[in-house]
Amino acid sequence: MAQGRILVVDDEEDIANMLKIYFTGQGYDVDVAHRGGDAIARVQAALPQLVILDIMLPDMDGYTLCRNLRTNNRTKHIPVIFLTQRDERSDRIAGLELGADDYITKPFDIDELRLRIANAIRASERMGLTDPHSGLPSGRLIEDQLREMIRQPQWAYFDMRVNNFDPFRDKYGFVAGDEVLRFTAMLISEIVDDKGAPDDFIGHAGGDNFVLISHPDRTEELRQLIETRFNQEVKAHYSFIDREKGGMMLDEGTPSERLVPLMTIAIGVVTSERQFYDIREVTEAAAEARRRAATQQANRA
Repeated sequence: MAQGRILVVDDEEDIANMLKIYFTGQGYDVDVAHRGGDAIARVQAALPQLVILDIMLPDMDGYTLCRNLRTNNRTKHIPVIFLTQRDERSDRIAGLELGADDYITKPFDIDELRLRIANAIRASERMGLTDPHSGLPSGRLIEDQLREMIRQPQWAYFDMRVNNFDPFRDKYGFVAGDEVLRFTAMLISEIVDDKGAPDDFIGHAGGDNFVLISHPDRTEELRQLIETRFNQEVKAHYSFIDREKGGMMLDEGTPSERLVPLMTIAIGVVTSERQFYDIREVTEAAAEARRRAATQQANRA
């Protein structure tokens, strides 16, 4: 598995390409953007676990881009390291006041940058801010978002779980399992980018469990799109034989041999139309709705 996904935002192509080559060699998945607008598009397409950001960009300054990341529910948790030629004290303070995690001036020591990146990603994971498999917010960030949500007049909370994920991982291995988790995170993000709103929140509660906070008027469309696309596109993670069978044979050649169906996603949704007094009531109600959805899917199969 990669060390993490890094987005390098720098209009100096030599530096950006050098960073991409170096950190790819260190085991990171590295993407590059030379303009602020391109960076926003890449973040929306697949959340990075860290952003390396130059201040001087052709279409917007790095401060504006950092402010954009920090004010968006889906990106405010991502560590940001400024990497720039501007070394005035006022520039450093401006970057740190915007919520940047570090500030490094050019020319820089590549080993120092490597250590600062690794430390920033590990700190984020240790604090329970992001899931290491998907890069999505997890743990405390989800709880904080739920507490904020329940104070709003209108909201919809989705509890989503991948059915038959554990048998899939047992047969295909943990690397294939991690790929399914990343696929799930990217699919949900893509659908929310297209049909949701900028303030929608996506989280990875752990294991095969994902959450989404959106608005009641988009609930049914988002639910149907996520369920339909996942149940179809997840088939690509299986072998041709298992796809043809419609499932995996486990304990083959033994008396307990059985066919485990292909993975599907079960979704439970609760909205502000029902009165809740705390976030535990919300999560319990959504989990119960998700279990009912999973039972209905199994009965239809």
